Amino acid sequence: MNRAFSRKKDKTWMHTPEALSKHYIPYNAKFLGSTEVDQPKGTEVVRDAVRKLKFARHIKKSEGQKTPKVELQISIYGVKILDPKTKEVQHNCQLHRISFCADDKTDKRIFTFICKDSESNKHLCYVFDSEKCAEEITLTIGQAFDLAYRKFLESGGKDVETRKQIAGLQKRIQELETENTELKNKVHDLENQLRITQVHAPPAGSVTPKSPSTDIFDMVPFSPISPQSSTPTRNGTQPPPVPSRSTEIKRDLFGAEPFDPFSCGTGDFPPDIQSKLDEMQEGFKMGLTLEGTVFCLDPLDSRC
Repeated sequence: MNRAFSRKKDKTWMHTPEALSKHYIPYNAKFLGSTEVDQPKGTEVVRDAVRKLKFARHIKKSEGQKTPKVELQISIYGVKILDPKTKEVQHNCQLHRISFCADDKTDKRIFTFICKDSESNKHLCYVFDSEKCAEEITLTIGQAFDLAYRKFLESGGKDVETRKQIAGLQKRIQELETENTELKNKVHDLENQLRITQVHAPPAGSVTPKSPSTDIFDMVPFSPISPQSSTPTRNGTQPPPVPSRSTEIKRDLFGAEPFDPFSCGTGDFPPDIQSKLDEMQEGFKMGLTLEGTVFCLDPLDSRC
């Protein structure tokens, strides 16, 4: 059974999958701010962050500053924090970067989540104040994470894997074309050596030894005689050196290692595709902890 989360049976999702995948769910809240935390998960971690931001907000309130209002737009593409009037995006938190989400059981208005910043890679704790929707917002983020993970497995992961294989095959084609050019040059050099040998052939009427049989390419079959032998031919010229055989193992008939797209290293693929895939895999593998219950992920397929 392929599931994205292990969650309590009494928890049911609030919205239809279409609402979160094709649109978004908006919520209004007050933004207490964000602060850096040391860990991506943990009740004590967010509790300290909430206490810190509440104290800072209390000081600003005593100075006459109001807590700014924001609009949250939650979908499978992330959690956007916008200015409710201008709709300017202040923060855009992708779901695979969110590792912890909870509403405060001692203060029903407070909810928070931890997200890894895309630029600094630091873990930031975002804290909000919502009078009536704190628990609902927390569950909505959990549902969006669930749907995003399933979508990644069903379409995104496979699409990226296909593009990786195509990129690897294209690179292999270029390598084969280069090797083919090198082989053509070697054949050309051998033909030149053959012409030089024919030019120095003995004059007519002289006795020449019976030439050994040749193959369809007019080449002398391979002889086990050591290529370092210095015995000259009867016309006084040295035979052309026998090309040494390659000692490399597991080579195909073109002299190249066989290609396996599933065993290629990371460097064989475009860095933008590989880094994005690794980032999403890392985020989804970490999972999302919601309200103290770990939303754990099943292992991703090894080829994704």
